[in-house]
Amino acid sequence: MAVQVLALIKAIGPYVAQIATAAIPAFTSKPDAIKSDPLVSKQIEELQGAATQNAQSIQILAEKLQQAIQGIEDSAQDAKKQAATYKTMLIVSLALSSVSLATSIFLVIK
Repeated sequence: MAVQVLALIKAIGPYVAQIATAAIPAFTSKPDAIKSDPLVSKQIEELQGAATQNAQSIQILAEKLQQAIQGIEDSAQDAKKQAATYKTMLIVSLALSSVSLATSIFLVIK
C-alpha cells in the first residue's frame, strides 16, 4: 500500500507546480462589473494573493516531497547493498563452517 502511494506521489509531484501555475490566471481575471465595487475588488485581490501564496506553498511542498522521496530511494539502495554484503558474508561463513565440520568428522573417524 505504501509503495503504491509513494509511486502516485512520485508521479504527481513534478506536475503540481505546473497545475498551480495554470490555475492562477483563472483567479486573476476581473470582469468590468466587479471592478466598480471597491469592496469586491479588495476581496478579489485578497483571494488572488491567497491563491498565489497557496500555489507557492504547494510548489515548495512538492519540492520537499521530491527531496524526501529521493532520500528514501537512496536509503533503499544502501539497504540493498548492505543486504547483499550480509548475504555474501553468510555464504562464506557457511562454507567455512562446512569445511571445519567435515574436517572435524574426518579427524574423529580417523
